[in-house]
Amino acid sequence: MSILSRSCAGRLRAAGRAVIPCLWRGKYFSSGKNTEENSPVTPMLRHLMYKIKSAGPITVAEYMKEVLTNPVQGYYIYRDMLGEKGDFITSPEISQIFGELLGIWFISEWIATGKSSTFQLVELGPGRGTLTGDILRVFSQLGSVLKNCDISIHLVEVSQRLSEIQALKLTEEKFPLERNAGSPVYMKGVTKSGIPISWYRCLQDVPKGYSFYLAHEFFDVLPVHKFQKTPQGWREIFIDIDPQISDKLRFVLAPCTTPAEVFIQHDEARDHVEVCPDAGVIIQELAQRIALTGGAALIADYGHDGTKTDTFRGFCGHKLHDVLIAPGTADLTADVDFSFLRRMAQGKVASLGPIKQQMFLKNMGIDVRLKVLLDNSDEASMREHLLQSYDILMNPKKMGERFNFFALLPHERLCGKRQVNSCQSKPSPSPIAGFGELAWR
Repeated sequence: MSILSRSCAGRLRAAGRAVIPCLWRGKYFSSGKNTEENSPVTPMLRHLMYKIKSAGPITVAEYMKEVLTNPVQGYYIYRDMLGEKGDFITSPEISQIFGELLGIWFISEWIATGKSSTFQLVELGPGRGTLTGDILRVFSQLGSVLKNCDISIHLVEVSQRLSEIQALKLTEEKFPLERNAGSPVYMKGVTKSGIPISWYRCLQDVPKGYSFYLAHEFFDVLPVHKFQKTPQGWREIFIDIDPQISDKLRFVLAPCTTPAEVFIQHDEARDHVEVCPDAGVIIQELAQRIALTGGAALIADYGHDGTKTDTFRGFCGHKLHDVLIAPGTADLTADVDFSFLRRMAQGKVASLGPIKQQMFLKNMGIDVRLKVLLDNSDEASMREHLLQSYDILMNPKKMGERFNFFALLPHERLCGKRQVNSCQSKPSPSPIAGFGELAWR
């Protein structure tokens, strides 16, 4: 499949609306929780109803994009949704150990591939900046290892609110931030450890070069197209206004094929699938960059390996929320199909995983790190917090098996063939940390 583009995604959405509205059939699918109450009329709901009345039912992908990233009312654009007071909490917010082990992963790969004199750390959707902050602390603690390496930090963030929170957490106050809203690099600064840091709205704007990419809970919020198998073949699920209740939305089945069906495998055995063209665009960009300039990408997310069906859901106040109720007030997410990500890499790079978070963190030495922190803590409350956090990250009934790790690496990294220049030390073969037991050479 050729490289996807944003314009192509736009054409998919436009073509999907071009079916005759009177032939649409209403049908409800899983959307968090069922409720008979009327949907609160939020500004986003009014916007979506006007859009549907003007152009017909919209795809689930278009619905997700509007609800999450609309520049005026988007859920992610101006609010801080993380933490106990928000709608969900992520692993870096639970325990510092999580980010520290990821920092070790990047250093391990840097060493295994020849200790390049420079590298970029690029995080997609960095939340509050907690994960990058923990990684930077590891970089500082291992400064003697990295002392001859020129490191820079690059954050891809669409939310104005979150970018300000990230800057407050990560940057040094005595070096004022440079802001340029019209530039691809809309903000620049210096971290508290003296490393240059930049902000971008999309991955394509990040400079190309030897880079390590990190995407933690990023792919699960990218817009998905949903399809249901019917006696007439695959039919895409759209969102329409409920004819019985004027202020309520409902799911409907398209009467004929739609362009996004091209992403469904011809031998697909499931009767309900979700496909994410935007994820394909990003994976192809990452694969091309890694193949050309080296580095690696580490992806951690809810997901499956092409086995699940209907995973589209909402979260509000840490509870499941009907995705069609009060749009704009809750997070929307769908599990990542790692088999689709692997397919979109098109063989340009090697892929590893998905591997359960429990196994990845165990391979990275989480038990050893926990023991060190417990031995160094004299406060009972801190020790209890460390143990509780460990349980959340590792317990199969909590995050241990719900989250997966997936990596993209150059083919030569797995084949043992490495190109090194005259200023690099020759690396010795080593396993991929996390996907096998961590080994320092």
